[in-house]
Amino acid sequence: MDNPSSSLLDFTGHLLLLSLLAIGGVNPILPELHRFLVNEHSLLSNEQFLALFALAQAAPGPNVIFVTLIGWQIYGFIGALFSTVAICGPAAVIAYAATGLSERWQNQRWFIILRRSLVPVTTGLMIASATLLSIAANSTPASYVVTAVVATLMLVTRINPLWFLATAGLAGVVGFV
Repeated sequence: MDNPSSSLLDFTGHLLLLSLLAIGGVNPILPELHRFLVNEHSLLSNEQFLALFALAQAAPGPNVIFVTLIGWQIYGFIGALFSTVAICGPAAVIAYAATGLSERWQNQRWFIILRRSLVPVTTGLMIASATLLSIAANSTPASYVVTAVVATLMLVTRINPLWFLATAGLAGVVGFV
């Protein structure tokens, strides 16, 4: 990927394909995005990928800003523009079409089965994303312990996740992780 314009086109084309899985957010495509950007093309370091993800999560608004930040980081303004259109465009068209079709087919048995069958697919993609981010962010046994404790508490309690985030941040500040 020596030619910058070719790289931008490859990146944009990859995002266009990923957008077909990213309806509802970018979290399901994180593992593939990480593989493409960090492992395969070395466009970002692991640390840059995590920092941009954290920044996007901290910012108000939709989490798709993560892809815009990646485009900006790698290719500047034009990269931000191309990446945003590539990730949002196809998903918006599909969502618009699906809404009309789902109203028409919502009581059809095959459509109910299809809709229900997408739940485990989405769940699997979310688990893969969480696993990837955990592996990429954790570097010590203590950080793995913090991740496991927070994940368990998130599953079994209804405590606001911001408390867990604050506690984990405090653990990092005092040098525990």
